[in-house]
Amino acid sequence: MRGDEPRGESEGEGEGEGEGTVTGSAARRVAGSLLGCPTALLGVLFFLVAGVVLGPFLLWPRTRPRAREVLTAGARRLAALERRRRSAFFGDRFPDPYTVSDRRLLRYLAVRSWTGLVYGIVVGLLGFGAVLAGLLVGGVVRGTLGWAELLAQLLLGGVLLFLDVQGLYALAALDARLARECFGPSESELLRRRIDELAVSRAAVVQAVDAERRRIERDLHDGVQQRLVALAMLLGRARRSRDRDPEQADALLLQAHGEAGDVLAELRDVAWRVYPSALDSLGLEEALGGVAQRCSLPLRIRFEAAGPLPRPVETAAYFVVSEAVTNAAKHASASSVSVHVSLGGPPGEPLLTLRVEDDGRGGADPAGSGLTGLRSRVAALDGVLRVDSPLGGPTTLVAELPCA
Repeated sequence: MRGDEPRGESEGEGEGEGEGTVTGSAARRVAGSLLGCPTALLGVLFFLVAGVVLGPFLLWPRTRPRAREVLTAGARRLAALERRRRSAFFGDRFPDPYTVSDRRLLRYLAVRSWTGLVYGIVVGLLGFGAVLAGLLVGGVVRGTLGWAELLAQLLLGGVLLFLDVQGLYALAALDARLARECFGPSESELLRRRIDELAVSRAAVVQAVDAERRRIERDLHDGVQQRLVALAMLLGRARRSRDRDPEQADALLLQAHGEAGDVLAELRDVAWRVYPSALDSLGLEEALGGVAQRCSLPLRIRFEAAGPLPRPVETAAYFVVSEAVTNAAKHASASSVSVHVSLGGPPGEPLLTLRVEDDGRGGADPAGSGLTGLRSRVAALDGVLRVDSPLGGPTTLVAELPCA
């Protein structure tokens, strides 16, 4: 929920919209299921006509390829109709450029046609039961039905109604599964894609860790090590001039003391970039406050993530914000940066959203090493990183991290 939104009004409107959406969705699903009955009848008629007309040509080897093309062309038209029905009434989203084998398509249409007819028969039985219920009510009103007969009819009707409704639910679930197996990737293909994603993510994480190690080594070598060398030289000069020129020795010691303070500050900064101890002791909000204190630009942070977060999510969120702010300060010529951290998502699937926006010149390369490392860190947690950086700015970085 946004901070500038009235709490009571937004909740009331959300509830009303949710109830209307659920009711409309249920009505569309019922309409889509009922529409599946005539489309299933079309499928049965198609197979009957195709079997009578194309059967002899399918048996003759010379005409078999052409007859098979005609058969699959008609099957694909019917399958496209079923696909549009699933998308329009059930909200199914299938991959668009997705090729289905002819055998798989014909098998889907055959099973779908018969299950659709069975669904129509079950719906007809439900309507017949409604007529019998009306006659039963009429008998009760006229007083021609005894209590024993009424109780038996109610018991039998309740059992039949239960079986009828369960049959409708089972057939609807079967229809959805058949469409998913035909028009969408199969379970084995989904598993293979997931394995490929994990392999790519693992390789990216290894590369990101190596790049981080090289950066730490570079910071220590070019920064801390050089300062320590300079400190050692100052102390050596002070020791040599201690007897000859005590005043110069005191000045060198004073300079060495200042250099030692700078070394400690830089070493503390390097250690903070490796892993901030505030994450363990104070949490993500305080750790981001440390980023704001060290940032050379005005940094506004709005933190709306109440409750504990998983430690890997906190660590990834911290480094995403820290790296994004550092890039804005070093490369984007920005004058200010804003960070918004919010926790939302459906019940049982919390999602931490990070939004970092600067007013710099834009033009950030999503394939650059810095953003690639952040994307790998986010992908390791099954998250998503999006970057919008047109020339002239502003640059907006949005990271979504699952917390389940």
